[in-house]
Amino acid sequence: MAGTGAYIVVDIGKTLSKVSLWCRYGTLVCRQVRPNPTHEIDGIRRLDAEGIGEWLRATLREWAGHPVEAIIPVAHGAAFAAIGEDGLLFAPLDYEQPIPSDVMAAYRAERDALAVTGSPALPDGLNMGAQIWWMAQRHPEAMARATLVPWAQYWAWFLTGRAVSEVTSLGCHSDLWAPGEARFSPMAERLGWAERFAPVVGAGEVVGTLRPELAAETGLPASAQVLAGLHDSNAALLAARGFAQIARQEATILSTGTWFIAMRLAAEPFAIASLPEGRDTLVNVDAYGAPVPSARFMGGREIETVIQLDTRRIDIKPDQPRLMAEVPALLRRRTMMMPTLAPGFGPYPDGEARWVNAPVEWQGTWYARRAAICLYAALVADTALDLIGSKDRLLIEGRFSEAEVFVRALAALRPETRVFLANAHNDVSFGALRLIDPSLEAGGELIRVEPLEGDLFGYRDAWREAVAKAPAGLTA
Repeated sequence: MAGTGAYIVVDIGKTLSKVSLWCRYGTLVCRQVRPNPTHEIDGIRRLDAEGIGEWLRATLREWAGHPVEAIIPVAHGAAFAAIGEDGLLFAPLDYEQPIPSDVMAAYRAERDALAVTGSPALPDGLNMGAQIWWMAQRHPEAMARATLVPWAQYWAWFLTGRAVSEVTSLGCHSDLWAPGEARFSPMAERLGWAERFAPVVGAGEVVGTLRPELAAETGLPASAQVLAGLHDSNAALLAARGFAQIARQEATILSTGTWFIAMRLAAEPFAIASLPEGRDTLVNVDAYGAPVPSARFMGGREIETVIQLDTRRIDIKPDQPRLMAEVPALLRRRTMMMPTLAPGFGPYPDGEARWVNAPVEWQGTWYARRAAICLYAALVADTALDLIGSKDRLLIEGRFSEAEVFVRALAALRPETRVFLANAHNDVSFGALRLIDPSLEAGGELIRVEPLEGDLFGYRDAWREAVAKAPAGLTA
């Protein structure tokens, strides 16, 4: 890796904020984590920019004295910040905030087609353009004078005072970017929004050094350089490209967290217009500006909905034998969850969640319910992967890669695909480090996933038949 000092990755996710300290050659030294609450202001859900900022300062102070040479911000998509001379002009919108129907209808009349932007019409504020349209009505004076930046680049501004934009966030189902032309969308230009955004730079470009007052407060070197940064799912894609088996190959990365996001590194050209609209398929834009066919569903949120208090129950190592032991009975009795537990999202956005042959006491403990939702996640992931033509190789990364029932069921459902896990800490933060040195190789080796035994094909056929008969009428 360039230089011999330390590096910091600031990863502002939807559910958690994470800051990690790395030494040269990509060795993790320390990681701090904070849950992200949202705040309601004037009846609207907003991101906790102020609270995250205070926590970030405090965390950086703990690392005073480390020879930090670079800081890379990473953040979830579908959020923007409006910046004035003194900072934020209003708190950024939470993308799960519903937008009034009349506002949304007027906005959608302005949108460009999926074939132009690779961006489907999504609910709530998941299209960044819908947020900008609404905020221009709620805060007209502020928006008229604001410099707009994506959420990841807000943190670059927070650290340096320089405002920039970057394509992985602009190209994240925002309606604002035309991936085929590598420029702002016709709508963004027509409405004058393209002019409001800070200049577009590369994800790995150095924005500046730490603000003098921030360097003094934290004890970090004033010479520490801050990169523009990127969208978190694209950072996961960069991490995966650190493996020889993935780099320059036909492969798909399935990043798992609040969102399960499949991103295909296609070996052949694909047409944006070929993606099925209305099933949460889209085009992401990678750190080098290339379009990436993608599909998503809110897997972590759906799992959380079913098991409620403790999502770690499906992916911590000690629980795996008990979860696996429940699978034969679940497959035999065709115990399954119908989509979707996150209405409006995923390949079955209009489906109504319900149990078929719900887990009962005969199945032992609450492990049955958790194993069943792992099978559900595998079925939905399998569908999403089909929608983008995924084949040959699949790397599952992120939190739920440690859920054995999920990963092994998915491997069984896709016998023509080599399914892998990484056995080292090669995640979003590691991918961000590869902006500094793209030749940095992932630590450890890829582990081939052993397919789950049992009648997974019959289970899937029964599930798809039930989905097809549901009122929404979507075929699996």
